[in-house]
Amino acid sequence: MTVETVPPQRRFRGRPRGRELPPVALAALRQWLGDERVEPALRHRDRLIEHLHVIQDAHGHLSLVNLRALSAYMNLPMAAVYETATFYAHFDVVHDDQAPPPAVTVRVCDSLSCQLAGAATLQAELEAGVDPAAVRVVRAPCMGRCETAPVAEVGHHHVLYATREGVEAVVDTGHYHPEAIVWQRLAEYREAGGYRLLANCREGRVSVEALMNELEQANLRGLGGAGFPTFKKWHFVRQEPGPRYCAINADEGEPGTFKDRVYLERAPHRFLEGALVSAWAVEAEALYIYLRDEYPGLHRVLHAAIAELEAEGLVAPGYIVLRRGAGAYICGEESAMIESLEGKPGKPRHRPPFVAQVGLFGRPTLVNNVETVYWIPRIWEKGAAWFAGHGRHGRSGLRSFSLSGRVKRPGVHLAPAGITLNELVEEYGGGMAEGHALAGYLPGG
Repeated sequence: MTVETVPPQRRFRGRPRGRELPPVALAALRQWLGDERVEPALRHRDRLIEHLHVIQDAHGHLSLVNLRALSAYMNLPMAAVYETATFYAHFDVVHDDQAPPPAVTVRVCDSLSCQLAGAATLQAELEAGVDPAAVRVVRAPCMGRCETAPVAEVGHHHVLYATREGVEAVVDTGHYHPEAIVWQRLAEYREAGGYRLLANCREGRVSVEALMNELEQANLRGLGGAGFPTFKKWHFVRQEPGPRYCAINADEGEPGTFKDRVYLERAPHRFLEGALVSAWAVEAEALYIYLRDEYPGLHRVLHAAIAELEAEGLVAPGYIVLRRGAGAYICGEESAMIESLEGKPGKPRHRPPFVAQVGLFGRPTLVNNVETVYWIPRIWEKGAAWFAGHGRHGRSGLRSFSLSGRVKRPGVHLAPAGITLNELVEEYGGGMAEGHALAGYLPGG
C-alpha cells in the first residue's frame, strides 16, 4: 500500500507577537519628542531617560501604551524601556489594568531635617485635608533644601517652611512650576573677569601643566565626598587614549546636603567656567552635566546659561549636554551616574576598570563634583596660597558645610578645612536653637 504524505503547512502570524501598538500612540510620541526618522540621534539610548521625562511631564504618568510606543520609537526592547522607567522614583508606570495617579502630586520630604521640623505631622494633615481623587500625598527622599525644613513639592514647585495652609494654597492656585531664581547672568560675570581663565587656557597663555600645579599647591580635592586630589584625577584621565569625556555630577542626594545647589544658584557661570576648563584640560569631546531632578528651577537656569554661552560663541552648540536625573540616590556614585547618562538604570559598575579608563560610552571620563570645578577660576585668580592658607588642626583649604537641623543659622557655611563640629556650630551656625543641646549629628555629603 502506498501512503502519500502531505508536507505540513507553515503557519504565519498575521501580526507581530505581543500587544499591537496603536499607530496614534507613535504619532503622538513624534509630536512630543520629534521625528526620529528625520533626526536619528533621537533614537540613541542615552536619550531614553530624557524622553521618559517628557512623557511623564505631559501626562503625569507613564502608561504601558506610551512605553511600547517609546520602545518602537527608539528601536529598543520593551524590557529595557520598562526596566529603566521602573528603576527611578520620579517615574510613575501605570499598567493597563491600573488607574493613573491623580492630576496633582504633593511630595513631603522625609529627610532627617524635615522630620525634625515636623514633616510627619505635615503629611498626616495634608492626607486628611485633600481629596485623594484629585491630589495624592506621598513621602519623598531629601529634596536638598534642608535649611528651610520642612519642605513639600507640589508638581515641580517647592514650598519652603511648609505648612498645611501653605501647601493647600499652592494646590488651589495651580502654580506647579519651579520657583524663580535670581542668578548672575553672563554679562555681569564677564564684567567681573569671568571666563578670563578659560580664554587664557584656550589661547595658550595658561598650560595644563601650570594649572595642574596650581591646583596641587592649593590642595584642591574632590568635594563630592571622596576627597581625591583634583590634579591627579586630571592626570590619570589625560594618560588614557582619546576620545575622552567630562561629566559633572550634580546629583547631591545625600540627606542634609545642599551646598552644590546653593553655588549653582549664586553663580552658575563660575561653575560652567570651571567645568569647561576641566573639559579643556582632558581634551574632552563633550561636557555632560547630570543634575538631580529635585532641582527643576536650576534646570531652567543652566539651560539659559548654556544658551548664553552658545549665543556668544564661547562654546559650540551641543558641546555642553544637560541631563536630568530621575530620583535615584545611588546616582551620586560616579559609575551609577555614568550608567544613567547612558539611559540605563543607575546601577554601580564593578571596578576596575575605573571610569577614568572606561567611563561614558566606554571612553575615559573625567568626573568631578560641582563645587570642585566651582573653585577652579577663583583659585587661579587669587592664587593657590590663598586657598591653601585656610585650615585648622593640621588641614588646609576651604570646605563648604551644609548645616541644618536644630541650629540657629542653618545654611551653607564656608569654613576652614579641619574645623571641629563644635566650632562649626558655635562660630558659623550661631549655636544650637533655644532649648536644645547637641546630642548627635549626621555627617554626609
